[in-house]
Amino acid sequence: MAAALLLVLAGCGADQLPTAPNLPASPGPGSTKPTAAVERELATGLDVPWDLAGLPDGSTLVTLRDRAEVVRIASGGEPQVVSRIEEVSPGGEGGLLGIALSPQFTRDNLVYLYYTAVQDNRVIRYRYAASGLTQPTPIVTGIPRAGNHNGGRLRFGPDGYLYIGTGDAGRGELAQDRNSLAGKILRVTADGSYPSDNPFGNAVYSYGHRNVQGLGWDGTGRLFASEFGQNRFDELNLIQPGENYGWPGAEGRTRESGLVSPLLVWEPAEASPSGIAVTPAGTVYVAGLRGQRIWAASWSGTEMTEPEVFLDGLGRIRAVEIVGRELLLLTNNTSRGNPRRGDDRLIAVALR
Repeated sequence: MAAALLLVLAGCGADQLPTAPNLPASPGPGSTKPTAAVERELATGLDVPWDLAGLPDGSTLVTLRDRAEVVRIASGGEPQVVSRIEEVSPGGEGGLLGIALSPQFTRDNLVYLYYTAVQDNRVIRYRYAASGLTQPTPIVTGIPRAGNHNGGRLRFGPDGYLYIGTGDAGRGELAQDRNSLAGKILRVTADGSYPSDNPFGNAVYSYGHRNVQGLGWDGTGRLFASEFGQNRFDELNLIQPGENYGWPGAEGRTRESGLVSPLLVWEPAEASPSGIAVTPAGTVYVAGLRGQRIWAASWSGTEMTEPEVFLDGLGRIRAVEIVGRELLLLTNNTSRGNPRRGDDRLIAVALR
């Protein structure tokens, strides 16, 4: 069920404009061989899972997009419904999407959810208890919603702030409007207020994004984000506050003044990147939906190594998260895929 392939040491500089995307190359001298081995199947029979968060007790919370349910999965046990979120209005790519635990979860038991409601996408905070999720508190509301391009990923950064990946809701012009919450990476405090050093005096941290669904940091605090392209290039970006990442005027690499060029690009059929996970050393694992694989690339000091296939054979991959020495992943074959017996699954992969 796993493929162990080679990491290549040659990267592609941000000032290069390739005519083809970064795809696996032949290994060079001295290439290493990281291995991926599926060790544990933690859950099967999940209905359109979208995101996950590891609890301190070793169990995992998983969001089910269309059922609007948060389920808890303990090793060897059946998924148990924690809560059904009544405000969720599933449809198309919308529904119950991202989940993140408070950095002080062991003290405050706070859980953050991103979901599609009737009028908008929103981030709501809950208190996790034996009785389920209680005390809903709005954190960010009014994020434009649509049948697609809803974004949805939530992650707390090393600075303690909450980062939110949003989509352009099918209206590319909103990605360039710094007063709109669509097509952005947002950054807010744990209670939804704006950090004083946000670049535009609102929730917007970076803009010009089409549909951000992956966020992660390395050990030095670099923020990486994956982004769905339209017809030409998917992207992995290095995010800087206040910068413009080009959409809809640019897709893939660009030399246009004032725009940031991506670190890596793929053809959409090779990736369609959703969640990402980043190690402290700067290896980025990218979940591919259409690509039906996990890519891996590493920060080399000034750029990324060429992306290589780390894992395939499981179909569409929606989310990845590093927990301890394992990579947890969610397959996504019950939506737009070809479900096999047992799909969809929560799987743990050993990292070596």
